[in-house]
Amino acid sequence: MAEVSVEEQADGTYTVAVNDGSATTTHTVRVPAGLADTLGCAHVSGTELIRCSFAFLLERESPTSILRDFSLEQISDYFPEYPRKIRAMLAPDADGPQRS
Repeated sequence: MAEVSVEEQADGTYTVAVNDGSATTTHTVRVPAGLADTLGCAHVSGTELIRCSFAFLLERESPTSILRDFSLEQISDYFPEYPRKIRAMLAPDADGPQRS
C-alpha cells in the first residue's frame, strides 16, 4: 500500500507526497472554503480530508495518474461517487483508512 504524507503550507495549500515503493509523486492540493461542509466532513481537519481523499484516489488509480496540482472539488469531476464515499469514509463512527 502507498504511503501518503500531507503537509499544510503557509498559503493554505497542502503538499502531498505519495510513495508506492517504486516511485514518489508530489501533489499540490487546495481545499476550497466550505467544501468540507458540503461533503459532510466538517468534523475532520483539512489534512485528514486530503489523506482520506488520496486513499480514495489510490483505490482507483496509480499515484502517477493523480493530477499534480488540483482542488479537492475536482475529484468528483472524474469520480462522481467521491462525495458519497468520502462522507462514508469519514463518518464519525467509521474506521476510515489511516484514521488516528
